[in-house]
Amino acid sequence: MSLAGDAVVVVWNGIAPEGRDAFYDWHVHEHMPERVGIPGFLRGRRYIAERGEPEFFTLYEAASIEVLDGQDYQNRLNNPTPWTLSTVPHFRDVSRAIQRVRHSSGPGMGGHLLTVRLEAEDPDAFFAASAQRVLAPLMAFKGVCGAHLCQTDLRASAVVTAEKKARKGDTGVPGWTLMVETARREVADKVSELLLTDAGLRACGADGAGIAGLYRLEYVRTKSTTTA
Repeated sequence: MSLAGDAVVVVWNGIAPEGRDAFYDWHVHEHMPERVGIPGFLRGRRYIAERGEPEFFTLYEAASIEVLDGQDYQNRLNNPTPWTLSTVPHFRDVSRAIQRVRHSSGPGMGGHLLTVRLEAEDPDAFFAASAQRVLAPLMAFKGVCGAHLCQTDLRASAVVTAEKKARKGDTGVPGWTLMVETARREVADKVSELLLTDAGLRACGADGAGIAGLYRLEYVRTKSTTTA
């Protein structure tokens, strides 16, 4: 298992041009240290799009779904700092979900990450078919560092917090996230072309086409990081 825990927070977002510099400063020096400082949060990563939208993808790895549905995290979400309140109104095209890790395999992180946001009417059938038709071939594909499939906890994801209220516009909530990590861009492109086709995902039980993006790693924050 290459994800650090059994649950994740996944966030896709764009940023208004006038808030871009503030977003970078806040995300590195306050937001990610704050999040990873919560008990049970293990690692945070931020990526920037090389293909697809929106521009940024952030992944938080946690020990369990109970951590992400727990009081420590809720306290942070409902008590945003002044810096957070001045930054999140610049967010655009936000999708966010709290998810259980249904599958994670691979030797470690890759510098490129494919994300596919999916919906499936029959979750159990979709997972079983994906494990056989997508996840197993992915891990046999030379150059793939990790393959992960995560399912949204709809109740936990739907909680309205003070931080959510500070953002503008609606927040999308994908039902599933498929993530594929590679060290090289060309491997990610081949995976997209050969293994993550709309037809192939529909054959697993996905409802329609997924929303795909290719992201490049910008920043990682772990529990061992001691300075902001």
